[in-house]
This record gives sequence, structure tokens and C-alpha cells, in this order.
Amino acid sequence: MDQSIIFYYKKMLIDKIVIGNDHVGLGLFIELKDYFKSKNIDIDHYGCFNSDRMNYPEVAFKVSKSVALGKYSQGILICGTGMGMSLAANKIKGVRAVACNDPYSAKMAKNHNNANIICLGSRVIDVEMAELILDNWFNAKFEGGRHNVRVKMIDNYED
Repeated sequence: MDQSIIFYYKKMLIDKIVIGNDHVGLGLFIELKDYFKSKNIDIDHYGCFNSDRMNYPEVAFKVSKSVALGKYSQGILICGTGMGMSLAANKIKGVRAVACNDPYSAKMAKNHNNANIICLGSRVIDVEMAELILDNWFNAKFEGGRHNVRVKMIDNYED
């Protein structure tokens, strides 16, 4: 089956997503705009729009709160490594953010951990790898079952 048809169908399962970046992640965000357009994925952007130094936790908190409140089903954060954004995002109750540098980890983050925010590192991956990572993450579904117990343990610990 044609990939564009598959993604069009799956797009109906993907609500509008939110994306945020710091000054280091701006370049990768700009490069990914065509990817989102080609997949017909609507995005809202909460990141910075220039290369002036800024503090990534501000963006991570804003994106994470909007996902945790249900305004968006999924979020993407981009900084230098993805790790700082991930650490900040996970401070928000209801967020399961993961830093991913490869497609398999992205798939498993959704399948087993029900990750609702993926964090990318613009100094670690290029745009082609970012697209592969996002394809795997968007196409993955939470498997539930035995993984539900673990995700609930994480969620309950936040209380």
C-alpha cells in the first residue's frame, strides 16, 4: 500500500500536535516543517523563532503542560541532545517524555511506555534520522497489557 495513503489514514488518528524548541533546536525544527506538511500533520509551535539564547525548560514546561491538560495528544521537543528537554518535561504530572536518537527506541517508547512527548537532539541526529524516528513514533501504538501496570506505577508515583 502507498505510504502516503497509510499516513493519510493514520493522520486521522493523530490529533494536532505541539512542538517546541530552544535556540539550538531551531534549525532542526525548520527542517522538519516540510516533513509535517508532507504528512498532513497540523502543528502548533511553542518554541523560539530565532537563535538568541534561551532557557529550554520554559519551552519544555509550556509544551508539557499543554499535553498533560489534553490540549494536544502528543508533543515534540527539540534541543541539543533531547535530554534537557526530556528532564524538564517529565517534571509535569501526566507527561511521559523520552529522548530518542533512533527509530527503534521511538517505537518502543510508544509501544511499551505510552510516551506522549518525544525529545530530539539537533546535535545528535540529522533531519533524515529525525523523520525516521517520528515515522516510527507516530505509527506505534501503546500495547497496554503488562505495560499498563508499569505505566500506572509511574503515573501513581507522581502523586
